[in-house]
Amino acid sequence: MSQADARSAASSDMISIHDTAVKAVAITFDDGPNPEFTPQILDIFREEGGRATFYMTGDQIERYPDTARLVQNEGHEIGNHTYTHPNLTELDEGAVRAEMVRTGDLIRGKVGVQPSTFRPPYLATDAQVERIARELGYAVIGGVNGAARDWDMPGVEHILNASLAVSEPGSILVFHDGHGDRSQTVEAVRALVKTLKKEGYVFLTASELLATK
Repeated sequence: MSQADARSAASSDMISIHDTAVKAVAITFDDGPNPEFTPQILDIFREEGGRATFYMTGDQIERYPDTARLVQNEGHEIGNHTYTHPNLTELDEGAVRAEMVRTGDLIRGKVGVQPSTFRPPYLATDAQVERIARELGYAVIGGVNGAARDWDMPGVEHILNASLAVSEPGSILVFHDGHGDRSQTVEAVRALVKTLKKEGYVFLTASELLATK
């Protein structure tokens, strides 16, 4: 998804870029927590500074609650990414709501925080999904760097360059820390953070970024 696409998504309330004067981006991760790759990503932010947002699925939280708590304990944001990672646009209203509610309850129960942002799996959304998310108190978060395709393991340089190309103040960048080998993602994000930091960027959670002006 290009930045132009993100801005012109008039039919959707999903936020992929936030209009802000602050030189900040939100770096986000989907499909965790993962006990191998999530801690490696936490190490990057511990070394370089800033915070990220982790969109966790309920089934993974149940498998790895200690990793989920580690994310929270290090000051990062945990967002809702459904329980089973379905395409929500293919489900009826009750099933969509159940996916969001079940994972929200798990995050509160296992980690002790109330999530305030939600990312639909596959960035697949429609009016029903967004209405339910709003009713549950969630901002719906997208991402501008879909061309990075880190889930496909396209190579560190591809992930890095495709993400740098769409990084500007207010960009929300989407990566993955769960479901498979995420070693390329870890190295690409390490290089991305170092590069953007040198350019004067700060790294905020999705919620923090949305609060900037």
